[in-house]
Amino acid sequence: MSADIGFCLWFTGLSGSGKSTVAAVVVDELRRRGHRVELLDGDEVRENLSAGLGFSKADRDTNIRRIGWVAALLARNGVVSVTAAISPYRAVRDEVRGQTEHFVEVFVDTPIEVCEERDVKGLYSRAHTGEIPEFTGVSDPYDPPLAPEVRVATHDRGPVASAAQVLAYLEEAGLTGPAPRPETAGTRS
Repeated sequence: MSADIGFCLWFTGLSGSGKSTVAAVVVDELRRRGHRVELLDGDEVRENLSAGLGFSKADRDTNIRRIGWVAALLARNGVVSVTAAISPYRAVRDEVRGQTEHFVEVFVDTPIEVCEERDVKGLYSRAHTGEIPEFTGVSDPYDPPLAPEVRVATHDRGPVASAAQVLAYLEEAGLTGPAPRPETAGTRS
């Protein structure tokens, strides 16, 4: 598949699992490989596309459907859309998958204890005290994917190794070519 064929790379996992961090590394590499790429980060989308939505199940579903619609639109137009949103409910993720021709689900599978340790904003502690109701993984469920195309465990490997795992899948699936080799100085023809 050439660099002008779009697809959707959908990162899902708990808050603090490493979705945005790994997605950013993948985005940089895909751009280096010549793809047109847009990153749809959950926090940024919520602020710009889904302002006014709360965190009820209905509002979360609406938010994910909006992200999915934009991601599918970009992919249809030859752009790689990379999403990094918790997207806690499997049914809505599967709905988005069904509307997107080339959909790759990446489950950032990090234990909640590790996510809580990484939580610089203190969201998990606030959720445990009830200050934040309906917090995914604490007082609201997270439905892990049943058969994601890629499962990365960021507690066992860093962002670069996790991104390499995603990129290896994309190469295997024919969605991107291998990394370009650097030009070597002084090479004779």
